[in-house]
Amino acid sequence: MSKRRIKLEFQGTDGLNIAGLLETPDTDPQAFALFAHCFTCGKDIAAASRIARALVSKGYAVLRFDFTGLGNSDGDFANSNFSSNIQDLVYAADYLRKQYSAPSLIIGHSLGGAAVLAAAKSIPEVLAVVTIGAPSDPHHVIKQFSCDIDKIETEGQAEVSLAGRPFTIKKQFLDDLAHHDQEQSISSLKKALLVFHSPIDQTVSINEAEKIYRNAKHPKSFISLDDADHLLSKAADSEYVATTIAAWASRYITSPPQ
Repeated sequence: MSKRRIKLEFQGTDGLNIAGLLETPDTDPQAFALFAHCFTCGKDIAAASRIARALVSKGYAVLRFDFTGLGNSDGDFANSNFSSNIQDLVYAADYLRKQYSAPSLIIGHSLGGAAVLAAAKSIPEVLAVVTIGAPSDPHHVIKQFSCDIDKIETEGQAEVSLAGRPFTIKKQFLDDLAHHDQEQSISSLKKALLVFHSPIDQTVSINEAEKIYRNAKHPKSFISLDDADHLLSKAADSEYVATTIAAWASRYITSPPQ
């Protein structure tokens, strides 16, 4: 199936411009999906682009975007936090609702998975939620820069290395994480949920997937990604995830009204 790629911008948190990419099939899409990338990644990371491309081949339109302060989006990453990620997702859904059709499916990778779990309640049209290698609690992300926690607390900020790149983390980021009751967000989801996780994930333990699954209400499903790594760096793993999402979501999502 051929597809179209539309570069776009929409207004996000604090009025900043968010850069997005909407990929659609040439025929009318059966549904719109929203994809949230992993922590400090971007919309163009291999897993995001491969999953989007595979979903488009199954008839979905997929919007992926750079969170505030990352990729081609405006803003300073140091001033962003988990709350701004959630808000950016809600703004992205608003954009789709006004310009095309509201998303009925939202997908999140790693911390993006935690963000879609929290944002789902603010996007009423969402019928199905998918997490990939996601933590059950966004506070889990501080393990990635735990050696600098004391400096962040005492000096207000610190430069940390994440995936080989330097990022400034401010105390406001840590404070914001503490204000989110993710267990409540999961238990009150009221959407169909699909949890993907690899048992050998070295970044986010599969125990986190167990917590998500245990706290969620039915309908819920869990799929093991066997020997996949956290970033789904092998193309076959991303394509498997997308194919499985499309098959699973067909039970819960119908075509948008014409």
